[in-house]
Amino acid sequence: MAAPNPSLITWLVLVPLIAWRMVVRFRRLTQRQKLSRVRPWVTLTLFPLLLWLLAMTAFVPPGPPQPFKLVWLAAGLAIGGALAVYGLKRTQFEAIPGDGLYYTPDARLGIALSALFVARLAWRLGELALHGTDASQGPQFVLSPWTLAPVGMFSGYFMAYAAGLLLWRRKVLRRKRENG
Repeated sequence: MAAPNPSLITWLVLVPLIAWRMVVRFRRLTQRQKLSRVRPWVTLTLFPLLLWLLAMTAFVPPGPPQPFKLVWLAAGLAIGGALAVYGLKRTQFEAIPGDGLYYTPDARLGIALSALFVARLAWRLGELALHGTDASQGPQFVLSPWTLAPVGMFSGYFMAYAAGLLLWRRKVLRRKRENG
């Protein structure tokens, strides 16, 4: 009996993992959640670090530096930030005495962001399935506008949304202290 193809094993491991993470992400973008004290801070710490690492790929050899490609990342960040402001306006916030702080994101925006994420992921997985490792061009893939803009948008959205949740939490806690 022949050994299984390593790419088949990779697909068998990756597809269920990606599907599970997409379900978790979809729930988080559309259903009521208790506001965590830690999660927004993790978002505001890790996403800028990941963006910085991604931006540095524009300056990594081989080839000349390509800082102009970071315009796509910046445009995605701006769009994501604007979507987060819109999303925060449509979010339902609840402060339940004795139970905690809850919020329910706008389901339509969550579904749209999830669909965009799934579409980009499906496109990338399709490229890998059709072209194999030739579709992985190292820094060139990472510096593609089709990668930079969505990554910037998702990052901008999650960072601005996390900042908005922290501002809302601070406002609720300040009001609670003032009212005694």
